[in-house]
Amino acid sequence: MKVGLEVHQQLATGKLFCDCPPELSDEVRGSVSRRLRPASGEEHAIDPATEFQASRGLRYRYEITPSTCLVELDEEPPGPLDPEALEVALTVALLVGARPVDEVAVMRKIVVDGSNTSGFQRTALVAVGGSLTVGEKRYPLLSICLEEDAARKIREADGEVIYRLDRLGIPLIEIATGPEIASGAEARAVAEEIGALLRATRKVRRGIGTIREDLNVSTEGGHRIEVKGVQERRRIRDYVEGEEARQKALLAVAAELARRGARVDAAPVDVTSELHDAGPGPVEAPLRAGGVGLALALRGFAGLLGPRPGTEERLGRELAEQARAAGLGGVIHSDELPGMGLSTEHVDRLRRTLGLAERDGFVLVIDRARPRAERALRGVAARADAAIRGIPGETRDPLPDGRTRYSRPLPGRDRMYPETDVPPIPIDATRLARLRASLPELPAATLVRLEQRHGLTLETAHQIVYGGRAELFEELTARGRTPALVARLLTQDLPGVSLPPGHAAFEPAADLLDELLRAIDTGRFAKEGLPEVLRALAEGAPSLDAAIRSTGLEGLTPQELARLAAELVRANAELVRKDGPRAFSPLMGDLMKQVRGRRDGREVAEELRRAIERWRDSAPTAS
Repeated sequence: MKVGLEVHQQLATGKLFCDCPPELSDEVRGSVSRRLRPASGEEHAIDPATEFQASRGLRYRYEITPSTCLVELDEEPPGPLDPEALEVALTVALLVGARPVDEVAVMRKIVVDGSNTSGFQRTALVAVGGSLTVGEKRYPLLSICLEEDAARKIREADGEVIYRLDRLGIPLIEIATGPEIASGAEARAVAEEIGALLRATRKVRRGIGTIREDLNVSTEGGHRIEVKGVQERRRIRDYVEGEEARQKALLAVAAELARRGARVDAAPVDVTSELHDAGPGPVEAPLRAGGVGLALALRGFAGLLGPRPGTEERLGRELAEQARAAGLGGVIHSDELPGMGLSTEHVDRLRRTLGLAERDGFVLVIDRARPRAERALRGVAARADAAIRGIPGETRDPLPDGRTRYSRPLPGRDRMYPETDVPPIPIDATRLARLRASLPELPAATLVRLEQRHGLTLETAHQIVYGGRAELFEELTARGRTPALVARLLTQDLPGVSLPPGHAAFEPAADLLDELLRAIDTGRFAKEGLPEVLRALAEGAPSLDAAIRSTGLEGLTPQELARLAAELVRANAELVRKDGPRAFSPLMGDLMKQVRGRRDGREVAEELRRAIERWRDSAPTAS
């Protein structure tokens, strides 16, 4: 297996080609609608991915926000490329030993899925080559580019896709590795190293959606598959290993299809009349509404459309994904029948009509619109034919369960042509020398420094640096906060905040975290209460004071703690009399239930020991 990574990270600079603020907004001030058509690239050919996207015939509506101008609407030429974003990209290039180009020339990459109002994305090559070392292995880099981020997809319904223009034009740096990555674990480690390197510039944005990885995966005998837009780095291994399993299963199917001499019929057959008495299920309703049933014979495919032994992967799912891409809900194939309202008699009718032999299978599509059903079946036929030869190259979308699904054909170079509205930018030696003189510290050096200066363990320092919190750690410790407590906050308590699905990511500012740690230092509540206070803040508490009050952690003075400890000892006098100092452990558990999060655990333990000693000193001795 070979894996290559493309890491896309938003930069914390201005927008790439205008002066609009690079901020997301829920304030919608209006909208415009567009349809996009395919165009040829510099070599006068239309890219297959572009042709596929245009064939869907969708309409696009773009919501206008306060961070939108005529550049995002494609009603005004772009301004000059943002110089700060370019210098961040050049800095990264120098950090990894890449060779900057002599002149940065902006290109147009044709994209007609609606994510850009213009039908293309602007991108510029900044540097080539370079490498990263992770562990004992060196990973070559292919390129470093700057490009504008796409519009934000809001929803899709009834042939229309709604995008919001606030994200369009935010700068992205793209780092592409070579295919030397050999496993899912390696892919995640390399992605973490690139992420830490980018954050070392202190010029990148944070939060969900600000960094995305594309995975290029191929297996021996297979084909390159692009898994596009992975947002959770922890899932990279799942997607790589899942794609490896998918390709191996489909290669085994291809070998058997070739052995059988399988083929796909050239044309579908209208089988609407054979299905007129279908029972309740996905066939009955659309046919009653005047729909059509079309079937395609797959010679030699019987028994190879369902799940393969030892895996959930199956060719039938691949065919269904083609139908979904054309706007249908899916397909019905012969390996899953009878069922879904179709009896054995229905299956026999279909097989007779299609002239099938024992080893032949078929695919059935049902839809109210005949043109859409025909378009879906053309995609299914092409995918079934490709299955005989192996695995077609394609772009796939990541799913939450670690699987992927078909998105579109792989794009090629036919979608590129020069951007004539943005002049090329020379990269001279003086500029490179200035940047080279002030390069940021590499992540490995930061890790060692944090470990040595602040007494952190190697594991904790690694979590801080590669979790993207080194800058925050140093800012909080510089304000006088205890390194151990800051490390605990950043590596345990903050990552442990769990929120309901759909809740915004919780990324508190340094000022709020400083106030939180100061409240612990001054005894307002104990560090054991951090998870509860953080959760209250994440759920919308308007201030730290409100969060502390809502959790009930405030208000236990040292005097009240002493009173609670004394009362507990008196209530358990017999246990103290019998076990003496050994009574501490069970009583400590009881006392912590009352005060957890309100006072520090060591303080509670010391007060309980004092209460036990005071009781023993004052208790009457037996005569």
